[in-house]
Amino acid sequence: MTNIVALIGAGAMGGAIGERLLATGNRLFVFDLDTVKVETLVAKGASAAASAAAAAAAADFVILSLNSAAIVRRAVFGDGGVVAGAKPGTLIIDMSSIDPDATRQLAADAAEMSLRWVDSPLSGGAPKALVGELTLMAGGKAEDVADAHKVLHHVASNYTHMGPAGAGQTTKLINQVLCALNFMAVAEATRLALDAGVDALKIPQALKGGRGDSAILQEYLPRFATLDYRRTGRIDNMVKDLNAAQDLARRTHTAMPLTAVCAEVHRLLTAAGLGGEDQAALMEFFLRKDEEPAA
Repeated sequence: MTNIVALIGAGAMGGAIGERLLATGNRLFVFDLDTVKVETLVAKGASAAASAAAAAAAADFVILSLNSAAIVRRAVFGDGGVVAGAKPGTLIIDMSSIDPDATRQLAADAAEMSLRWVDSPLSGGAPKALVGELTLMAGGKAEDVADAHKVLHHVASNYTHMGPAGAGQTTKLINQVLCALNFMAVAEATRLALDAGVDALKIPQALKGGRGDSAILQEYLPRFATLDYRRTGRIDNMVKDLNAAQDLARRTHTAMPLTAVCAEVHRLLTAAGLGGEDQAALMEFFLRKDEEPAA
């Protein structure tokens, strides 16, 4: 059966999700304030919507891919938002990465309007979305999470129900802590390899399958070594997530000293104007005076 999906937010991540949904036979209505992003998906078979409300009115599922809780709330409950067009029982799937407390309130507010809500943030980035291999961690009622899978199985190879509303977002924060620390560790190890005269580009193969191996090591150590900063994510988005993780840690009285150091390095790079760069630009923190920063 063809799913009819509204996509609100067609940036790098939303655009990749939309492209994959179209490629797997779903019907897609898309809305984004940036009409160029909408046109990119229209060229691949999507239908443009004049507003979030119009997109939701045509669909049974609404996927959100946005940058903050405030933007999500505006897109859903603001003028021309999802609630103005969605039919009772419509399932909203929020694939944004936002605060768990904000998610719980959004889900409660949606329920008051007879709408269902699943928070399903992701790991894997746009490249994995395009081949249907995202990792998704979902929060919400069991039946809603199961219904969301009717759409999400097209973009994900790993889909786990973590608990009630907000549990997916909490799990995503844990994921981001692990990723951020791994990015830092791999960048630092790359610097040591370069300084010690080891062929850094051989390290991923040499360590493959060992305890030091990871997806980040395999993908990013060559990029750190060659200062390849092609963008698949943004440092300032990681800052947002690390800030949220630290806020959660304060509320739960959890000590996270390594995360604190990692977050400060990310903030330093953002302050230096690198917030819009890929995580690979963490290598700027480890450059020597005799090396040229990436253009």
